[in-house]
Amino acid sequence: MSMRVPYLDYRVPDPAERARYLAAMDGILREGDIILGGAVEDLERRLADYCGTRYAVGVGSGTEALVLALQALGIGPGDEVITACWSYIGTANAIALTGATPVFVDIGADYNLDPAHLAAAIGPRSKAIMPVHFAGQLCDMAEIRAVADRHGLPVIEDAAQAIGASDPDGRKAGSFGLLGCLSLNPMKILKAFGEGGVVLTDDATLRDRLSALRDNRYAEVGGRIVPGHNGRLDTIQAAALLIRFESLEATIERRRFIAGRYSAALADLIVPPRQLNGYRDVYYSYTFQTNQRDALQAWLTEQGIGTRIQYGELMPDQPAFRAGTQAAYARGHAATGRVLSLPCYEQLTDGQIDLVISAVRDFFTRS
Repeated sequence: MSMRVPYLDYRVPDPAERARYLAAMDGILREGDIILGGAVEDLERRLADYCGTRYAVGVGSGTEALVLALQALGIGPGDEVITACWSYIGTANAIALTGATPVFVDIGADYNLDPAHLAAAIGPRSKAIMPVHFAGQLCDMAEIRAVADRHGLPVIEDAAQAIGASDPDGRKAGSFGLLGCLSLNPMKILKAFGEGGVVLTDDATLRDRLSALRDNRYAEVGGRIVPGHNGRLDTIQAAALLIRFESLEATIERRRFIAGRYSAALADLIVPPRQLNGYRDVYYSYTFQTNQRDALQAWLTEQGIGTRIQYGELMPDQPAFRAGTQAAYARGHAATGRVLSLPCYEQLTDGQIDLVISAVRDFFTRS
């Protein structure tokens, strides 16, 4: 059966919208403004202002953003970076690509790094803490920052999935740490037509280091020369992102509406994502738990509804990072066998949302 409700839909069916993207690209091609052009600078200014930081540096991908953020702090071989046990593997890979070692911490009920386990993970080689805002839901940044400050460690936010997420004071993801990293690839909330990323910071020195490192130059950090590499954001991608930035708030509100529909209709059958008062979650995915995950996923596939498991394996259980024991990440291991994500992107029609809800309810009614 063809997908009646695909998990994601990358198409741009509106001819007028397609024409805008093509016109923007044509302008760049006519002017030859290909590498670190004006659209990149414009996007950097707008994202810094939107996220509440002084600076934004456009880079080649979300993983690139994490790598460059670590390198800008001089983190490398022999160092340790503490992060959540549960994230896309790019989080741990970025740490390893600098030569540093990821140290994993179990998650809490919100699927994010549990601050209660953070202090125990800090050791003499710890050089930074990298919390991950899973699926667009903010970590407990007040507690994480408090632990980090007590130990004199910088915080690098992996906000790849969380642009626009905010706390009750309106402070947005990417602005809590010394550095914040966004991903802008086609699966994200603000999405390019290829890879893209941004590093956010209030620190002018770090901004300058990042700008050098992304452009195959070098930075001097603590008396050591750190070589750069090709980590630039393409001007054509930046031009497309500027167009999509115009509708970012509407995109987020539509995703929140869809998530609200799911939770209201299904909360008696599943464990929905946790929603804390005053927090604005942006729903990169609508991820819930059920003891019947595999059977439900198979049923939804039969009904032509796409789903995804994010993520079925913890980072420390993957071949490059196997360490610790099952008990060390008890909540993370429990989640990997129970989580499932439903379609939750802004192009979904109300009719498609109804189909998803009906199919989930039908499964539990018949099982």
